[in-house]
Amino acid sequence: MANFYTDNPDLKLHLSHPLMRKIVELKERGFSDAEKFDYAPINYEDAIDNYDRVLEIVGDLCGGQIHDNAEGVDHEGPTVKDGRVTYASGTIQNLEACRKAGLMGMAMPRRFGGLNFPITPYIMAADIVSRADTGFENLWGLQDCAETLYEFGSEDQRERFIPRVCEGETMSMDLTEPDAGSDLQSVMLKATEQPDGTWRLNGVKRFITNGDSDIHLVLARSEEGTTDGRGLSMFIYDKKDGGVNVRRIENKMGIKGSPTCELVYKNAKAELCGSRRLGLIKYVMALMNGARLGIAAQAVGVSEIAYREALAYARDRKQFGKAIIEFPAVFEMLAVMKAKLDASRCLLYETARYVDVYKAYEDIARERSLTPEERQEMKKYTRLADALTPMVKGMGSEYCNQNAYDCIQIHGGSGFMKDYACERVYRDARITSIYEGTTQLQVVAAIRHVTTGTYKGLMDTYAAMEVSEQLKPIADRCAAMVDLYEKAIATVNERKAEAPELGDFMARRLVEMAGNIIMTYLLITDATRYQSESMARSAEVYCNLAESEVARHSEFIEKFAPADIACYKA
Repeated sequence: MANFYTDNPDLKLHLSHPLMRKIVELKERGFSDAEKFDYAPINYEDAIDNYDRVLEIVGDLCGGQIHDNAEGVDHEGPTVKDGRVTYASGTIQNLEACRKAGLMGMAMPRRFGGLNFPITPYIMAADIVSRADTGFENLWGLQDCAETLYEFGSEDQRERFIPRVCEGETMSMDLTEPDAGSDLQSVMLKATEQPDGTWRLNGVKRFITNGDSDIHLVLARSEEGTTDGRGLSMFIYDKKDGGVNVRRIENKMGIKGSPTCELVYKNAKAELCGSRRLGLIKYVMALMNGARLGIAAQAVGVSEIAYREALAYARDRKQFGKAIIEFPAVFEMLAVMKAKLDASRCLLYETARYVDVYKAYEDIARERSLTPEERQEMKKYTRLADALTPMVKGMGSEYCNQNAYDCIQIHGGSGFMKDYACERVYRDARITSIYEGTTQLQVVAAIRHVTTGTYKGLMDTYAAMEVSEQLKPIADRCAAMVDLYEKAIATVNERKAEAPELGDFMARRLVEMAGNIIMTYLLITDATRYQSESMARSAEVYCNLAESEVARHSEFIEKFAPADIACYKA
């Protein structure tokens, strides 16, 4: 039986990144928990060993039961009756196995029953689970909603709800509505305060992942007469209190094991989480950033299984007297798939590390005042995480879809049949570039880091890092790509006077140029740091891809006349 952690050496390599020492020390606060909890680490090495052992448990469970159940869950799916959801039998088995293994509430503090994991090893677990069953990761992964409750809820709310998540209860985030998808400021679910301080919720929510969960975080309109985001607050709804029914489960293309629900709130009792009017502008933004990192991990997991399915088939399938992997048209596709996978994963874990540092400082700030140096460092890593999160979600999910497409292509006609897992992988992949903000919305979030220079600053940082002799030529090619990137930005800025829309029109191209360059740098620096031949090979292949993409975008921008925008309008 495969272990989806130990059969992928690159995962463990990322645990040895130098920044992990700072992350662990910040997270563990001098390892004081070791005096209260027998499973708490006593030092850095013990903490890394702890993450490694837990991830091995995740890998074992995923390589066996969760992976083996995936096809049956896809066929059976969840059902709804009398307003309640019943999971597919395989999903029920998977959730129970995760509960028994203590894999719920991984990132929550030990005092609430969690494992106190940093974001990085938790995201590794999400990567592994997604490879096993993409839809199941949506149920297991929504435990990260507890992070929002931990950050913004009262101590009483933390003590009542977070231990339940750590014991295995499920969560959902109830944000979207029939007339409020990406435009969440249009949410109209009504919240009415009661004399006893509780609230009642009335309205409809749509496209809610795991909508019949035990504990819900709900975005609702608390301020009478408002129509924008300033009238929205966040609420906690407990399923035990009743008042919410599932009207239907959406009939989806993929991730069929994950029930996507339409919910009807009828005078449902709820309690305010945090302060009024900050539901969208503060709490949901934090919630969505965490969710987007989770979807990026999901996309990497899908890219992984797509690549492995394609590789196995190409080695086994024979045509014209030899395995098809020996044909250049096929081995070139596989090499590009692996390069996109490795580039996405390097960017994913770089982002997770940045999130870890600033989240740790935010948590410490709840206990004491930060020093000026700590505040400055928190600000730095917040900015970097804010820059890379939309990039890894946007580009990682697009690469995931491309890898799933190529997996089908390598299977040929067999890939179009349900006899092979790649058909399900292809369907599951499609949602990653849509939910928690489409790729186009990720560009909107990322473009300001082009204009403010955050991405250029990262490029300069990576350019100054040590690279092996083997990879120095790629570093030189990266520098040439940076020149094209800067020239493209200057060209767009110069021409915006003629066409103010030009900046938004070219945003995708500029963000993709930045992503191509940053991922190439990450591959060569990580390949050098970890002495990984696999990453070094991917760096060679990915640099070729990145160069062609950067040159293509650069040429398009250079030759594009502002007046040409009119040709694109309906």
